[in-house]
Amino acid sequence: MELYGGDEAKAEAACEEVSVLSAIYCAQGELRLLQHSADDGPVVQINSTVGEKRRLDVSLLFHLHPRYPSCPPNISVSSTGLSRTQCHDIRQKLLDQAAALPPEPMVHQLVQWFQQHVEVPEEMSRSEEEKEEQCAAVLLLDHIRSHNRYVGLLQCWTQQLQLSGRLLLGRHILVILQGLRPSIKEFCRLLKTVKVDVDSSGKKCKERMMKVLIETPLSSSCGQGLQGFVVKNYQSLAELTAAFQEINMTQLYQQISPSLSYHGD
Repeated sequence: MELYGGDEAKAEAACEEVSVLSAIYCAQGELRLLQHSADDGPVVQINSTVGEKRRLDVSLLFHLHPRYPSCPPNISVSSTGLSRTQCHDIRQKLLDQAAALPPEPMVHQLVQWFQQHVEVPEEMSRSEEEKEEQCAAVLLLDHIRSHNRYVGLLQCWTQQLQLSGRLLLGRHILVILQGLRPSIKEFCRLLKTVKVDVDSSGKKCKERMMKVLIETPLSSSCGQGLQGFVVKNYQSLAELTAAFQEINMTQLYQQISPSLSYHGD
């Protein structure tokens, strides 16, 4: 007999699990609920410390999509002390472990397994992938009607893909991204394939009108002020210019200015 009968029951089970996890990981900053959507399922971030000789902070992101726990959660791993390849290896081990578990709430088991089995190297070596050139990109969005859902997904994706981002809301809706080129491309793919917003009739829709205004290698003098994911409103051209100056991307703004004029009213 299936443990959870239908979509509604599964959604309730996921909500109950999040509640239990909140009680277990109750220290400050230990657990964050990044998304709580009935259609897409909750996204939970659990921050854990592993290693005996060398203590290392690692962030685990669990997306409990609507069919969970009939199918395992999507998992992302990030840490400033690990290379991208090391994070990928840990993620794959967690996915393998999740696939081997029975179809029932499993996030706590996965975190425990992670804490007990992940070994932290005494010396961190940067992989070839980590040495890849960092890039910056500016995306132009068509509209944001379902603000909380849309912004929540953008924030979630930047964390999953280890990108820094800034969302500028005004006459033009711009997303500034910084990180590895494959991660930026995956972000753009998600924008065009996931229903992130609603159309004028209130029906859920994908961001098919998104345009990449620029994607360029990140120079040492450009973009050093971009960290995390920040949402910023602007009212005028001067404020938009200042927003790029604040993150040392004035040169990038100058390159996209003609495109913004073209797309203006």
